[in-house]
This record gives sequence, structure tokens and C-alpha cells, in this order.
Amino acid sequence: MFVPFHADGIISQFEGYGDLEELDWDAYRAKYGNIQRLDRILRAEGDDPNRYKIAKQADTVMLFFLFTGGELHEIFERLGYDYRPGTAARNVAYYDRRTSHGSTLSFVTHAGVLAALDPQSSWDRFLAALRSDAGDIQGGTTKEGIHLGVMAGTLDVVQRYYAGTQIRDSVLYFDPRLPGQLDGLSFPMQFQGTPILVTLSDRQLTLAVHPEGARHPIRAGTPGDVRELCPGDQAIFELSQGVPANRPPAAD
Repeated sequence: MFVPFHADGIISQFEGYGDLEELDWDAYRAKYGNIQRLDRILRAEGDDPNRYKIAKQADTVMLFFLFTGGELHEIFERLGYDYRPGTAARNVAYYDRRTSHGSTLSFVTHAGVLAALDPQSSWDRFLAALRSDAGDIQGGTTKEGIHLGVMAGTLDVVQRYYAGTQIRDSVLYFDPRLPGQLDGLSFPMQFQGTPILVTLSDRQLTLAVHPEGARHPIRAGTPGDVRELCPGDQAIFELSQGVPANRPPAAD
């Protein structure tokens, strides 16, 4: 697989993206306010959005949403490309400045990838996604139907990024990264057919396995503290340093 790059290790959205013109984003924001559908604005002005380094939604950034840093390092290494510390942060920052977020799903993606890089910005994007239908942020699309993918995406951000849920080698891991606006979380989930209630506070993670419906024992916990849990078990895991919202990503 060929992966194009341009300056400073930035992964190109497509080959030739780095040669496109820069857009004066500040001027367009000052002129139009909401520029989520920048593509339509440019066409209405008789311009071609394909001339510029702009994106309607998170495209390249999806790499960092779908894969962990460790997984991307392994993939890039297998393909013969260099994946350095800071690759995620540089790419997310680069495309965030050039994305209009014309799709509400774009807010979900950026909320997830920014959870470890910029917690406040992550929370702002999360709220924008959460309110996308209630606030009709696209100016009239809600009456045509709700954005079901976005609603599911906000739950994904809570589980995978704020609670830090990951499955590796048949073990359910939690590596929490709560934004400062959340002092805790509690939600049910299923792992390998086993119902679990997950409760997360500032200093503790509690996993309660439902006494009924479990097929077999599961293995779950935090990095460095994995336990076997049977139906009816409740396990408390101490988070020795709390849940820092501004720590760097675990594996970049």
C-alpha cells in the first residue's frame, strides 16, 4: 500500500494534497460565520473547493480514531513507513485547521482523537456532536431525520476514549481519560456475551458482572491489573493517580 506524505511527516489526504492552495479561513469565518458547508459557499462564489487544502470532514484523522498508536506503528512499520512519536498530534492539528466539519460525524472523530491531546477541545466537539439534532446545527436538516450515526458515535467516544475501553488478546482493558467536565461515568456493556456494569470515578474503576446471562469467566481490568471475573463478581480497581484529563497519549 502506498501512503503519500508531505512536509513534517503529515500524511496526505490524497497524493497531491500538499500542492493545493491554502484558504484564508479567518476571512471566510468573518464573512459567513458558520462555514461548515464551505464547499457550497465556495461554489456559490464561483470558486472550486478542490483548489484548496480543505476537508469537509475528518478523513485522514480517521486513522487515529480507528486505530491505537501501537496499531498504527505496527501497520506503518510493516508497510515500510516511519511512524514517530508525535505523528498523531501533528496530523490531527494540521487537519483540524483545515476541516470545516460539514459532517456532524466529523465532530465525533475529533472528540475521540483529541481526548488525549486537548481534553477541552475534545469536550467541545463531543457537545457539538451530542447537540447536533437538538440544536439543528446544520440549519434545517434535523426535520429530515436524526443523525443516528452521530448519536451512536457519542456513545463510542464515551466508551472507547473517555472510559478508555480496549480489547487486546481477549482481555477487556480500561485506561480512563475523563475530561475535566466529567467526575465519573457509569454504563452497562457486554463483553464476550457477558453483561457488565462499568462505574468509573476519579480514583476507582468498578466492574460488576451480572449474576445471570454470563457464559463463562472473563478477564478484565486496567493495564497492570487484570483479573478473572465470574458471574456475580464485583471488582474494584484503584486508579492510583486518578484520571488525568491532560496526560499524553499512551502509545503514539
